[in-house]
Amino acid sequence: MAHIFHVLTIALYAAATAAYLACLFCSSDTIILWGRRILAGGCFAHILSTIHLVSLKRHLPLTEMQESLSFLALLLVVFFLFFERKYRVATLGSFITPLALLMLIVSGGLHGEARELPPILQSNWFWFHTMLAFMSYAAFAIACGVAVIYLLQRHFLKKKNLGPLFRRLPSLETLDEISYRALSAGFPLLTAAIISGAIWSEQAAGSYWTWDPKQTWSFVTWLVYAALLHGRLTAGWRGRRAAILSIIGFIAVLVTFLGVKHGISW
Repeated sequence: MAHIFHVLTIALYAAATAAYLACLFCSSDTIILWGRRILAGGCFAHILSTIHLVSLKRHLPLTEMQESLSFLALLLVVFFLFFERKYRVATLGSFITPLALLMLIVSGGLHGEARELPPILQSNWFWFHTMLAFMSYAAFAIACGVAVIYLLQRHFLKKKNLGPLFRRLPSLETLDEISYRALSAGFPLLTAAIISGAIWSEQAAGSYWTWDPKQTWSFVTWLVYAALLHGRLTAGWRGRRAAILSIIGFIAVLVTFLGVKHGISW
């Protein structure tokens, strides 16, 4: 059953990716509508797959890379569908849907170990911390995608190359607003994730902060986004500077998520 849901989700995400990429070349309301419907169907299948996995393991699928990539892809799609519905930015799907599809394909190629959940991971603080962290990652991925599109749109304006693609991309004002909304959602989620992670660390290792690689990079990521939001609110940072910092912040997210492991032995 889990395999069927996984294959169905990949197929629907692939079809949605094709539709959203087509939006870059053909401004068609029909393609956008079907892309949204197909992606929503894939999201529903993904949710069913996740529920099935939870019923088998009796816990959220967040303890192994295979599970984590799939769950993060699900959150990414959910966040995108929200922003796409609110701001009608279908072209953002040309960045988000391929990323979600890639994460799901990679997760399917990994093999998790069937093992009993260690006592250290049975803490409610661990689940709370991980859920908040993954939600912040999804919000920051949206902000990064918007930043890439912003820089592309700005390049077209600077070069006065106002071709078909330029007209299909959202305005700089709309992109800036979406970026701010995504960052405003992601930053408090990351802050709460770090705090709850510190509490979990104290329960597991007897210390709130041990400066292990995962904690260190989480703090670095927090500093990047704190500087970005502070600059936006106090110094009026907009445009290219904010977009570049948003991309740098997401690179730090990827390093935190994929590049380092937690010092506490799971």
